[in-house]
Amino acid sequence: MKMESRLYRIGGHPVRVCLEAPWTFRALTPQQEALVERLRNGEDIGVESVPADRQEQLGVNEALMGKDPMTREKWDTMGEEERSLYRHALDFLQYAPFEVSEGEPVLTLTVHAEPPSWLEETRPSWSMVTAVDECPPFYYGYTFEGKTIYEFLPARGVRAGYFVMNGDYTVGDYYPCPRIGGKTTLFNVNTSLMIQYTFATAGLDTLLLHASVTRYKGSGNLFFGVSGTGKSTHSRLWHEFVPDSDLMNDDNPIIRCEDGGFLVYGSPWSGKTLCYRNVVAPVNALVRLEQYPENRIERLHSLQAYASLIAAVSTIRWNHDVMSLLVPTIERVAMNVPCFQLKCRPDEEAVRVCKQAIEP
Repeated sequence: MKMESRLYRIGGHPVRVCLEAPWTFRALTPQQEALVERLRNGEDIGVESVPADRQEQLGVNEALMGKDPMTREKWDTMGEEERSLYRHALDFLQYAPFEVSEGEPVLTLTVHAEPPSWLEETRPSWSMVTAVDECPPFYYGYTFEGKTIYEFLPARGVRAGYFVMNGDYTVGDYYPCPRIGGKTTLFNVNTSLMIQYTFATAGLDTLLLHASVTRYKGSGNLFFGVSGTGKSTHSRLWHEFVPDSDLMNDDNPIIRCEDGGFLVYGSPWSGKTLCYRNVVAPVNALVRLEQYPENRIERLHSLQAYASLIAAVSTIRWNHDVMSLLVPTIERVAMNVPCFQLKCRPDEEAVRVCKQAIEP
């Protein structure tokens, strides 16, 4: 069987992705090659965070990244072979700035041509452990004979694929269902990689955090909170009102405990903001945001910081083995990194209040 492979260094950990034919890595345009080189070097190419009230920024960011969306007019001009190639070419542009030539991977994920028969044959014996089915896309998690299995559904009754991990999460296999195209497959492969990464690195002093991180004076400040509290908005306000601040990542940065200190890394997972900078900085502060009619900030003690931080860690909490590996790292971060609660409005004063409290 024909197989393509790429190696990436994410949060300091090598990660390998393999694609079995007919799946391929979509080729980058010359414009994207130049952008990737700048992102690989940690440069800021002008991508801005995308708060809920700034959806027009999505198109601006896509243009900056050289995205050229498929249109009906283009599709109608393609032959069937060209359409098949397009359907099976996965756009790994977001991972390209993190590509490396060598390293021993902590995990490998392979995208296969089709599901094996054993998945359907053994399905009645699977044990369900989690379900996300409030709104599409849906996914369900199971365990079976030492394996962890995720089932992805873009809509009720429509199965897109399965993701299977071995017992120590170092080997993952994604199996798209027949007639499922590249856009849906790429979305689920991204989700699978994030899940596998959090599982496989749980014992390696590593946290994937649901946060927006802004760098100022060479250090990273991470803004987090429940969905809708304004993480992207607050980052945007920093970039608007604080000179020399820049966006490192807008959704899932990575914190690592290294040599007695704490570093924050950019990652290929940045939500809708398309900020894929290969950049790293020491952590300065963690700031939990809460919407409030006035701006006020307070330093949290270690127990409060721990409770706030554990809620922001991106992982699957049903897996007690993984959580037991993550907890010591969460404790170390909560005890050693300044953590604040910022109750605020989305305005310039909130930035000033925050900056004054956390500035090193």
